[in-house]
Amino acid sequence: MNREELAKMIDHTQLNPFATEDDIKRLCEEAKKYHFYGVIVNPYYVKLAKELLKGTEIKVMSVIGFPFGATYKEVKALEAELAIRDGADELDMVMNISAAKSGRWDVVKEDISAVNKVAKSHGKLLKVIIETGYLTDDEKIKACQVAVEAGADYVKTSTGFGKGGATVHDVELMAKAVNGKAKVKASGGIHTAEDAIKMINAGASRIGASHSVEIIESLK
Repeated sequence: MNREELAKMIDHTQLNPFATEDDIKRLCEEAKKYHFYGVIVNPYYVKLAKELLKGTEIKVMSVIGFPFGATYKEVKALEAELAIRDGADELDMVMNISAAKSGRWDVVKEDISAVNKVAKSHGKLLKVIIETGYLTDDEKIKACQVAVEAGADYVKTSTGFGKGGATVHDVELMAKAVNGKAKVKASGGIHTAEDAIKMINAGASRIGASHSVEIIESLK
């Protein structure tokens, strides 16, 4: 795998709550320089990122219900609508982790379905962050299956702000759980090309990283 091929699988990420406009400008300049697949920013910065990346093929993505997933499904749906209005091409939503831990998979499914309805009405992709660091293997499998039933295009390992990040074990488990009906995005704790390639070999189709430049630069 060469640098260009790897870059096309990376969502270059800046989700720090203290990120400034200059940080978003830097993110977008790096995305253009290295030809990353897309950038992922908090909803407030979608409009700015879209303007900065105008005339390129680089996607702008936003997070929904971030980082805990514990708000109302109606709020997540509205947040999704507003992010798409501002130019988001894809949405990375946090499932209701608390509901999942309580075994309320009906609530988890309704939560994802509400956002997916908005995403699909605009022809946009939806990724569901299950936050693997807080789940047992059985819960990870169930979360992936519920996400697929609710119409998600991807299941994603982590927010990067929770306990732990992407692991080869989790990516393999998730890829098996979705059984070809969705794709897997590995995110959280990926700092080198070696890390990224391990995730891709385990079944990830996309990598989410704030250390994207380091990843590309480390590829020998």
